[in-house]
Amino acid sequence: MNIVFIGAGNVATQLAIALKNVGENIVQIFSKTTESAKKLAIRVNADFTDDITAINPNADIYFYAVTDNVLPHLIKNISFCKGIHIHTAGSLAMEIFEKYQQNYGVLYPLQTISKNKEVDFQHIPFFIETSNNEVKEILLKITPKISKKIFFANSEERQRIHLAAVFACNFTNHMFSIAENLLDDIPFEVLMPLITETINKIKEIRPHEAQTGPAKRNDTDIIKKHLQLLANNPVWQHLYQEISEDIINQHKKQS
Repeated sequence: MNIVFIGAGNVATQLAIALKNVGENIVQIFSKTTESAKKLAIRVNADFTDDITAINPNADIYFYAVTDNVLPHLIKNISFCKGIHIHTAGSLAMEIFEKYQQNYGVLYPLQTISKNKEVDFQHIPFFIETSNNEVKEILLKITPKISKKIFFANSEERQRIHLAAVFACNFTNHMFSIAENLLDDIPFEVLMPLITETINKIKEIRPHEAQTGPAKRNDTDIIKKHLQLLANNPVWQHLYQEISEDIINQHKKQS
């Protein structure tokens, strides 16, 4: 398959490298930033361009791996209809292509991905949605080369998956960042055994059952002390209070 990547960010970089490594032919990288396009193109031995009108019109697959706010503009301004057109976004509907392309779909990898950290896609879930069987057959031909976990999800289901991922990953990482700031000069690594055990537990029991801490116990004295410690940061104080109240309420309902 001849593949063009539209975008050169985190997902585009790791997905292009993974597909290149299993023998797919990456023919071109497009990015509005020339340097980004060039860097990725060198890594996958492809041409590159920052000119949307110079995108190769003869590829088999076009992967749109760009930010959600940029994607509609790009789809609207790519005029040719050859090949299949696939976006990788979690929360944008497949039908975003409908007015502009005949063969289109979604290939959404459920993982936090960084440009400079190599990703092993083999055990990462990929969620597929397609406009027709032709697109489905092509995605089912190439995706198993890089991942053993392939699922089908429509746009509504994928949006819920993406929302859940934001809570499980993005918000959780922000909590790690707050924790690091609260530790001040104490090394963050002191929390690593706790973080590791938290993740390990939910591999065996449901997160609700794994919950511990003062809010689970409804220990109002400890909660008040923590809130006092956060007095200099009203935003974090509010977060602590809201999350604690939600934990208390959830365990009251389900106890």
